[in-house]
Amino acid sequence: MLEIQEVSKSFGSIAAVDRCSFSIAEGSITGLIGPNGAGKTTLFNIVAGFLKPTEGRIRFDGRVISGLPPHRLFHLGIVRTFQIPHEFGRMTVLENLMTVPSRQIGENLFATWTQWSAVRRRDGEVRRKALEVLDFLRLSHLQDELAGNLSGGQKKLLELGRTMMTEARLVLLDEPGAGVNRTLLGELAEFIKALNRERGYTFCIIEHDMDLIAELCHPVVVMARGRVLAQSHMDDIRRDRAVQEAYLGVDDPAEAETAA
Repeated sequence: MLEIQEVSKSFGSIAAVDRCSFSIAEGSITGLIGPNGAGKTTLFNIVAGFLKPTEGRIRFDGRVISGLPPHRLFHLGIVRTFQIPHEFGRMTVLENLMTVPSRQIGENLFATWTQWSAVRRRDGEVRRKALEVLDFLRLSHLQDELAGNLSGGQKKLLELGRTMMTEARLVLLDEPGAGVNRTLLGELAEFIKALNRERGYTFCIIEHDMDLIAELCHPVVVMARGRVLAQSHMDDIRRDRAVQEAYLGVDDPAEAETAA
């Protein structure tokens, strides 16, 4: 589905991403791990259109998309979430979901005057879908709560819910487990697996929780110093000597297994 081909991104003399290449298969849950500063988030921002690569190209379904702006990639089905959720804090949980679908007829001021029945019909469709998403995520009891009042874990679920309001095909999840308690993290993992299995979403996940990566992801891509260091199953990644040295910061295999 997605091919990252020799992509580089430099900020002045600093190469944040350096000739990075790997692919994401349709229907997979691919993990992207590495130490802080490895270039993971920069690469996400390139794929999602927030940054343009200095070199290389990205293909989505065979089409070159590198350099396209985020709104065009959104319409192609590429959706990105953030480590720190970007909710509309003074809007309700339900309203946060209802703002997501594009090309809503009610966004046209003239249509609200001349096509009121069509506007109401479309709003009803969006509302019903949002309520279904809240039910799926077990957040229905919070539909009228201001999004800014949610816990960190609930905001992560809301972020996931907003992707469900789109025609997403590839979802880029940036540290979904950060700041989430273990109980809610388990629920989040189950929701991701269900969306992958039942709705065909393809995921690429940046995460530092290795247990979550091991549960969800195959394959796992390891980055270090802006480059791809390894790509394999998590069991093989944990035994990889180069990964032990670069990612875990140890060079003794026994110590590395303990750290992993």
